[in-house]
Order: sequence, then structure tokens, then C-alpha cells
Amino acid sequence: MSDHEKLDAWIDAHFDEEVRFLQELIRVPTDTPPGNNAPHAERTAQLLRDFGMEAEQHSVPESEVRAAGLQSITNLIVRRRYGDGPTIALNAHGDVVPPGEGWTHDPYGGEIEDGRIYGRAAAVSKCDFASFTFAVRALEALDAKLKGGIELHFTYDEEFGGELGPGWLLKHKLTRPDLMIAAGFSYEVVTAHNGCLQMEVTVHGKMAHAAIPDTGVDALQGAVQILNALYAQNGLYKQVTSKVKGITHPYLNVGQIEGGTNTNVVPGKVVFKLDRRMIPEENPVEVEASIRQVIAEAAARAPGISVDIRRILLANSLKPLPGNQPLVAAIQQHGREIFGQEIPAMGSPLYTDVRLYGEAGVPGVIYGAGPRTVLESHAKRADERLELEDLRRATKVVARTLRDLLG
Repeated sequence: MSDHEKLDAWIDAHFDEEVRFLQELIRVPTDTPPGNNAPHAERTAQLLRDFGMEAEQHSVPESEVRAAGLQSITNLIVRRRYGDGPTIALNAHGDVVPPGEGWTHDPYGGEIEDGRIYGRAAAVSKCDFASFTFAVRALEALDAKLKGGIELHFTYDEEFGGELGPGWLLKHKLTRPDLMIAAGFSYEVVTAHNGCLQMEVTVHGKMAHAAIPDTGVDALQGAVQILNALYAQNGLYKQVTSKVKGITHPYLNVGQIEGGTNTNVVPGKVVFKLDRRMIPEENPVEVEASIRQVIAEAAARAPGISVDIRRILLANSLKPLPGNQPLVAAIQQHGREIFGQEIPAMGSPLYTDVRLYGEAGVPGVIYGAGPRTVLESHAKRADERLELEDLRRATKVVARTLRDLLG
């Protein structure tokens, strides 16, 4: 029996244990916001200790966490050293958006039905806490001579940009891997992704009684004028296409808006938040300047209106680094053998905290347990789910890839 077959057999024999591990992770909520995620890290560390894996717990100072609008973050690093050679980091994030409405399964239950596991973060990305952990356990069960080492990075700030997750670990020189694999889906290996600019726009007018509206300045009318100008940009963005497979064009979304004090009051202030996705070919500085110009010109056409603009997030796009080819080749080879189909290397319209490894010069890819599309996973929607067979097979692909690169 080859080493690859031995890895597959170990994972099959321990798969029920892997599923129970994932259920335990789902059952500790990590809704972000509010972002009280230290308890999940503590539970994860406890579960890892049961496997003989000691997790370093790196608590981000409360002042930094609160400044980011969160409550607590403890990032985990598990270091496994086998000898001289490269260090491969495996990163997954535990923070998730709140479950929202419409669930038919307990979002924190880890319920299993028809071969699927349900729960918030079942597919993005507590599943890869499980796939990466059990891939490493399978590799070590081989008792083969290995070179280099592995680090598990389980972090808790992806939803807010990653600066207090991987960014914080890298900034404080707590890690410096040679290669990395980050949580992803099973049917493609992602080598590039979009960037993201998020901004908060505050539109100021002047409150007035609705019976005498001419004595005020309607901030909502001003906001509508600005929003129309911003949405009109999407028509222009469709003419800007990316050369990266899997990525189409830039686009803009306004995801949150609030304002006014009562129905009988002319609103004096309206605040909205926008999300501008940037293709890898775009320059973030130029994108932000353009958005600010569109807002300023629209506001100037609304008498009495003034605007404050605050950048919330600037996440650069992920671009392939030359050293990622061994990862891509190994994942494609073993994905083809395990899944029985080609695993294309491509880009993703999402943005992730993986970009922070790339900015630090660490070549990496995105690959893990999940369906063909985000839509199928119900990520960020009700009844998020994962096919257990995808979890099993992705664990095998990752374990085989680690064996090849550290063998």
C-alpha cells in the first residue's frame, strides 16, 4: 500500500471522529459582530490537546480588538516540526457572520441530515479546522520520514478584514511560513482573488418639522442622489474585465443604510456603507479616489448637503506569487485522483485574509472542504451546509499534498 493509500485509509477510519470534531466547533458561536471569539479558540485548543496537539494561544490586546469594533480575539498556532525543510501553514478562520433568519436547522447544532452537516461556519470555514487538523494527524500516523514542518493557524478576524488575525500574527513575527494553504472549497484551487474597499458615507442636512419641510435640508434626498450616482458606476464597471479566470469585473454594493429620527421629521443625517470589489488589475488608490469624486460631485448637486467619508476597510487583491506552483500542482493531481475530475486553478470574486500572507511574501493557495460555489454552501445565508463526502475527500487531498511537499 502506498503512502497516499495509507493516508486515505487512516482518514476513512477516523472520519466519524473528524465529523464530531467539526460538530463541537459549530456548537460554539462565533458571530462577528459582536465578535466575542476567544471562547471558541479556548474550546478549539482543548479539543486539539485531546489529539496531542498543543496550541499556542495568542490573545490580541483588548484595546486593539475594541478599536476594531470586536470584543475578543485569541488566535491559535499549532507548530509541528519534523526536520529541516519548508514550513507549510494551514489557515482557517473561525469568525462568521450572525446566522440571521430562515433556518430550518439549529445554526449552532451541527445537525446531520442526508449526508450534510448544517450550521453557521459548517462550510466557511470551521470545516477546514477539521480538514487541516485531520490531514496533519493522518500524515503523522504514517510515521514516515518528513522534512520541514506544518503550522495550523486558526484565526478570528476574517469577517472584519484579517488585520487582527493573520495580519496580527505576521506583524508580530509569530510566524513566517514558506508556503500556505487557506480554507477554501474542494473543486477548485484559488490562486487570486478580488480586493475590497469599504467606506462609510455620512450625509448631513438639516432637521425640520415635516409640516414645514422648507425650513430644513433633507439628508435622505441628498443620499438618494449620491446613491444613484454610485449605482450608475456599476454599468461602467461591467466594461472593465479581468484577465483572471473566475473573476469578471468590478462592482459596487451598498449594504447598510440608516438615518432620520421619526416619520414626521425631515431627516438631518443619513449614513450608508458601501462595498467596492476590485479586480486584481485595479489600483486601490485610484479606485478610492474615483469613488470619493463621484460622491463629491453628486453631493454638490444637492443644495445644503455636506458629506463625510470614512474608509472602513481596504483589502488588497490576492495575486499569485511564483513559489505557489508546487502547491497548485499537488492539489490538482490529488484532487483529480480523489474527486475524479479536473481541479482548475482560478481566481475568486471574494476577498479573504489570505491576501495578508501574500503581502508578506508567502506564496499560497486557497483550498479546502466545500462545494463548487458559495451559493451551494449557503454561506452567509440560512441553512449553511457541507456535504460530508466533500469534507472526507478534501482532507485526503490536503494530507496527500502535505506528504508530497514534506516527503
